[in-house]
Amino acid sequence: MLLRIVYTLLLAFVSPLLLFGLYKHKPGKPRFGERWKEHFGFTPAINGKSPIWIHAASVGESIAITPLIKALKEQYPTQAIVVTTTTSTGAEQIAKLGDLVEHRYMPIDFAWCVQGFLNAVNPKLMLIVEKELWLNTLATVKKQHIPIVITNARLSERSAKRYQSATFFTKPLLKNVDSILCLHQDDAQRFIDIGATKEKVTVTGSIKYDLTIAPTVFEHATQLRSQLGQTRPVLIAASTHKGEDEQVFSAFKTILQHNENALLIIVPRHPERFNDVEIMAKEQFQLSVHRRTDKEPFSPQSQVYLADTMGEMLLLLASSDVTFMGGSLIGDKVGGHNLLEPAAVGKPAITGPSYYNFIDITEQLLQANAIELCQDSTELAKQVIALFNNPERQQVMGENGKKVVEQNQGAVQRTIDSITNYLH
Repeated sequence: MLLRIVYTLLLAFVSPLLLFGLYKHKPGKPRFGERWKEHFGFTPAINGKSPIWIHAASVGESIAITPLIKALKEQYPTQAIVVTTTTSTGAEQIAKLGDLVEHRYMPIDFAWCVQGFLNAVNPKLMLIVEKELWLNTLATVKKQHIPIVITNARLSERSAKRYQSATFFTKPLLKNVDSILCLHQDDAQRFIDIGATKEKVTVTGSIKYDLTIAPTVFEHATQLRSQLGQTRPVLIAASTHKGEDEQVFSAFKTILQHNENALLIIVPRHPERFNDVEIMAKEQFQLSVHRRTDKEPFSPQSQVYLADTMGEMLLLLASSDVTFMGGSLIGDKVGGHNLLEPAAVGKPAITGPSYYNFIDITEQLLQANAIELCQDSTELAKQVIALFNNPERQQVMGENGKKVVEQNQGAVQRTIDSITNYLH
């Protein structure tokens, strides 16, 4: 109890800064509007009764949990599902699921805010995607006798070391969790090492392998590629971060020296950076830019195609020849992003040296010769040029990636089987 009191006082002190960052308007970032009240527990009631409550903090978690949501609704069509996100960009992603779910914003981690949400929603089960753990939230939910399950749970070695140095905090957190469904055995052991009991920890695999790619994705990709140019070699830089875009543009300038017809599709991770990335490409690197949302037709003279939309990654990947996965060339700030999407659409990929958030997936793809590792922008340019000059190798790497994805599927059903007891 003392821990929660101290924690709550600290949270009260820092929450204005956290909320300022959350609500601050940035270009490309959807506004919260009147729904900001939901962060304080003033939550509208939902249509269904006793829903499953899934918390997916932002865009990445929302995309990751989508296959599970679709499978749950297929097997339990009358089961109501409410998904909470903290961010408005996450809400925008969940909105694409239409009538499958209802969306609410996650209450701030004050007990009274969480209690307001519970009173309005009355969930039968809380599913947390990956590791979004909040002390007051877990304690308040547990007090209501609502089971708590962490799904797609992952814990990097780096995070585990931090948690181990604060077991006075992590043990009360994990005590309130009923089940932890981990991606890999390494993740399971790390959760045990930081205080979870073995009985609560299960390895179900990664839901992210269970990608369902609609045939329309490839149909639309074919259409887009015909607009971009069938014979142009196309590099996509996916989920890039601040400090990384300039490295990609620098590599691309080198690529252009070897093939002046090359095209770069760049997909900044955060929509509020779309304008900055466009300005950088034009002013700092003298590259001609076409934005996906531009009304005028795509010009063959364009060198950069700026993907300023959300939720179209599979389409864009399938329209490209080679992928560079962002979040991996800026030291240890991000720790990489998921390489399964380019693998699932049969495309070779390159990642930088920092991928600690996806070690198992990345190393599995490396061992399968589905991806390559670069150390810097110079090496990135060399590897892309080599792949552009070797279509056969592109095809082999792409097929290797697809095999890895197919061989590891089934986590969605294993997850559903693990939570079935909580659904009745």
